[in-house]
Amino acid sequence: MNQALPINTADPRAPGSGREDLLILVDEADRDIGTLPKTEGHLGVGTLHRAFSVFLFDTEGSVLIQQRAAGKMLWPGYWSNACCSHPRPGEAVEAAAHRRVREELHVECRLSFLYKFRYQARFGDVGAEHELCYVYAGYPNGTIEADPAEIADHRWIAPTDLTRAIAADPDHFSPWMKLEWQRITTDFLDGIRRDWGR
Repeated sequence: MNQALPINTADPRAPGSGREDLLILVDEADRDIGTLPKTEGHLGVGTLHRAFSVFLFDTEGSVLIQQRAAGKMLWPGYWSNACCSHPRPGEAVEAAAHRRVREELHVECRLSFLYKFRYQARFGDVGAEHELCYVYAGYPNGTIEADPAEIADHRWIAPTDLTRAIAADPDHFSPWMKLEWQRITTDFLDGIRRDWGR
């Protein structure tokens, strides 16, 4: 990736549509302690909740990145990994990851769990992420068709080029993606590469 990635500066408070999902609130040991509407859970410093993050790789070894839609409350227009969201009450995390990949990218995929971690990040005075996040690597079966309500743009990029792009313009990428990509490249990328041929 030789050119700077554009940032969309639309109003991050643009409302969404439809009925709002509930977040699963958890303690530091990942035990369920309640639920909260999605928007409410992201106000202020955020309320710790369960989440997931998916990185998709193709047969050439490239990784999919997406630009978050302008209507997103937090980090609209920023570049991030293929899919990130939250399980619904009563839904297993991996099942939720498959569901959101289908909904956002219109593709099925094979997923492998990598690790989980807790992080907290503020987006100005709008709100924050405070998540216990499960991280997966995946391999799509089919052609990506991004939902424009969720994704403004997307592209495949070589891992080394993504690392360079983040180093050159870190403020253009979501905070969770930067943390996750650093851990993936350090601890998991070689294993993911070995798995590409399966």
